Amino acid sequence: MCHVIVTCRSMLWTLLSIVVAFGELIAFMSTDWLVGFPRTPDAVFGPHGATAAGEAYRPTLGIYGRCLKLPHLRRGVLCGPYAVHFGEIASGFWQAASIFLAAGILLLCAVAFISVFTMCFQSIMKKSIFNVCGLLQAIAGLFLILGLMLYPAGWGSDKVQLYCGQDAAPYQAGLCTMGWAFYTAMGGTVLTFICAVFSAQAEIATSSDKVQEEIEEGKSLICLL
Repeated sequence: MCHVIVTCRSMLWTLLSIVVAFGELIAFMSTDWLVGFPRTPDAVFGPHGATAAGEAYRPTLGIYGRCLKLPHLRRGVLCGPYAVHFGEIASGFWQAASIFLAAGILLLCAVAFISVFTMCFQSIMKKSIFNVCGLLQAIAGLFLILGLMLYPAGWGSDKVQLYCGQDAAPYQAGLCTMGWAFYTAMGGTVLTFICAVFSAQAEIATSSDKVQEEIEEGKSLICLL
């Protein structure tokens, strides 16, 4: 008989797992990892900024995408991937970072999908599904950390120097500032480890004595605060 078990801690863990997965996915796809120095569409790129006068804007550069304002476009900023193939990503460090980040996000998305069904299934192959998911989240967190550590090592590439000036170097952003996507990825990594730890609390909550008592009473829907 299938028992639907809902507790405050298990629902909180499920919601956090979904939020973290979507947050990391959106950050990875965003172009707002680096925000370049102010310039105009027809500016001459120099190590200390744009030399032409006019309405300035700040281009953004992601791991595989960018946003630029082109002179012949009236609709404003053009955003899209600069790398059509994996080998066209700006730096070998960014290629490695994208692999680790993608692996971590894939695990987080898998856990987010599984977490929806933990209300009905609390074990898999006699193993607690919460513990298994917590382990996967911890592994995903390690992948994310490796990706975020490798990412600044690619700031010395020619692509980054076009946006950040000639002073850009590994772990030195030059004239660029960090965009919201980088901070979102960092915050998501911290929340990933919090979710991994909190999965143990979700397991305790769904296997408590109160839950067992209601199962013995024949209830199929169990909701505990």
